[in-house]
Parts: sequence; structure tokens; C-alpha cells
Amino acid sequence: MLTAERRRYILEVLGRDGKVLIPELSADLRVSEDTVRRDLRDLAGEGLLQRVHGGALPRSPSTANYATRQQQAPDAKARIARAAAGLITNGQVVLLDGGTTALQVAQHLPHELRVTIITPSPPIAVALAEHPNVEVVILGGKLYKHALVSVGAATLDSLRMVRADLCMLGVGGLHPELGVSTDDLEEAHVKRGMIDSAAEVVALTSAEKINTASPYIVGPLSQLDYIVTESEVPDHLLRPYENAGIAVIRA
Repeated sequence: MLTAERRRYILEVLGRDGKVLIPELSADLRVSEDTVRRDLRDLAGEGLLQRVHGGALPRSPSTANYATRQQQAPDAKARIARAAAGLITNGQVVLLDGGTTALQVAQHLPHELRVTIITPSPPIAVALAEHPNVEVVILGGKLYKHALVSVGAATLDSLRMVRADLCMLGVGGLHPELGVSTDDLEEAHVKRGMIDSAAEVVALTSAEKINTASPYIVGPLSQLDYIVTESEVPDHLLRPYENAGIAVIRA
């Protein structure tokens, strides 16, 4: 089998099963495990999968910059945002993560809602500036320009003083085995800090991020209480999350 044929087969199995294992690919393709590792390394270099110990997982598609992501699936993000906004009640303190779906959550908060929103996202703070009843706290730190969120020691230090009722978390990738992941190490630390500072955690995820992985781990599934996603996601993809005790809300 030619190299291109092997790699096409690997991607087909990955798309079908949601993961590939090196020993199984070695047996199926009748090549050495070193050859499979080299194939996985090259495919990862092309951004086509995420290598993990012993194999690979689908790579999250969330690598585009903020402006580009604002144009992607706006209707689906709006539906997710409306459903997520319905989980917020009067008097709560809410950590609202950065990202284009979280921005939609801010834009869908009812005008009569009285809450405090704490966010690392300047665009979300600006979007809420005209809301009549939302108190806005923006977390300081270094601006991560790709995602337009604050990161770094100052951001984490501010989070240590917060005890929020709810965290609305943006995810780069969501996978039953790997949990929540993202593309930037410093952003992963901030997301972990947000989880640690909240009583309940809601993961906001569009369909293409489910069962995918990014390079930096935020935390396991056990840290999530809710997943809000699109109604079109097939039942079999969401079942592992429901079996883990997470309430899945389809929008």
C-alpha cells in the first residue's frame, strides 16, 4: 500500500470510529508501528488529527482567528446562545468565557435579567456595556490576540478571588476520553481557573467540535454539568456525555 493510501485509510478509520490506535493500524495495514507513528506525525503536522499516547483523535477545527470564527455557523451559535442564556437566573455571578458563541450568549441576555458577568473577553464586556441590569467585571491580563481574551498570571490571580454560580465555558475540542481541550496553553490555564471558581460549568460547543481534541487539556468530563450544543448532533455522539452524568441541552 502506498503512503497516500495508508494515510487516507487512517483518516477514514478516524472519521468512522472517532479514534485510531497504533497497534490496530499496524495490523490492518501490515506495516510496522514505527511506520504508523510516522504517518500519524505527518498527518498531525498537516492539522488533520491530534496525536495522543498510543494513537490519535480527530483534531478540533477551531484554529481560525476570532474574526473568521464570527462568520462561521452564526445561526447555530445563536440557538446555542439562547439555550445557554436560559440557564442564567437573577442574582447570579456568572463567569462568561471568551469566544464567538459566548459573545452570542451576552447578546441574548434578557434586558430584565439582573446578574454580574465576569469575563476575560473585551468584546463581551463591550457588548454588555449597554445592558441596563448587568454588572460587568472584566478580568485583566495579557491580551491573547487570536481569541481576544486576557491570559496570564494577572488573569489567574483575579479568578482566585471569584466564587461564581455558573461558568459558561468555550471549548476548542470535546472528547469522551480526553475531556475539554483548547489550542493555547495560557488560555487552557485560564479556562481551568474559571472551572475551579464556579459551582456549575456549562460547555458551549458547536457540532464540529464534538469528539475532537486540541493540544492542551483543560479538564476531564467530570468537571462539566451541562453541554449546550446543536439539535442536529446525532444521538450516538452525545450518548457518552450523557452516560457520564452530564445534562445535554440541544438547541
